[in-house]
Amino acid sequence: MAISIHLANSKGRDASVGLQGVSVPESPRLGLPDTTLVFRRYVAATEACTNESLTVAFGADYARELVNGDPEIDIELVGLSVERTQTVYVDGAGEVMFADPVFIELVLNPDGSEKERRAPVETVANLSGEIPVRWTGRKVSLQDAVRKFAFRRSVQLRHVDGLTYDFLFEMARELEEGRFLMLLGTGDKGGGPLVFQANGRPYRGFLEGQTRGKAYRLVLHLSDMELKKPATLPARGTSNG
Repeated sequence: MAISIHLANSKGRDASVGLQGVSVPESPRLGLPDTTLVFRRYVAATEACTNESLTVAFGADYARELVNGDPEIDIELVGLSVERTQTVYVDGAGEVMFADPVFIELVLNPDGSEKERRAPVETVANLSGEIPVRWTGRKVSLQDAVRKFAFRRSVQLRHVDGLTYDFLFEMARELEEGRFLMLLGTGDKGGGPLVFQANGRPYRGFLEGQTRGKAYRLVLHLSDMELKKPATLPARGTSNG
């Protein structure tokens, strides 16, 4: 993820500031007090012990073979600790593919149906370029934002020196006094999405500001999905004809 963002404020003044993850409370720990849980992985079965392999070896009705000889258990391998794994690709028949697969991008309609298939579009990160990320002027209340958009993650803006402290503090105070989130955008007109890394997911960014004394908090909420009310279905038992 990008560690800085070239950002312009409502007056068009810009600066490069830092990005960091939002601090969250530590999640509850599993286990008993003063103990540390260690998770281990073990081999449960091998390919020769699958239903398909047993069916080929003994036929579809191999229950008696299970009772007499336990062919579903590989005594030599089952129970061994798994330390490292490696990703491999298999085809539809389960055969290992030794050549890299060709990836395609699947574009879906709002209802989930397939719209088109195409070669993946190469995208570049655009947060630290020459053109700053801009305030679009579109103000969204917090109440409307949580009802209209699904937020995937949030990042926090931080100053890197005294000048960027003043820059971000004034920005946070303006957002707090206006009681709104500001939609951010990229490109010459600010209409593009935010992309944090090469070929990364494009996001809409909503900037929230808070202040307390001389402290400030600027959080950029990121969304890649707009929530829309589903189309109204005709009542059961009625006809459109």
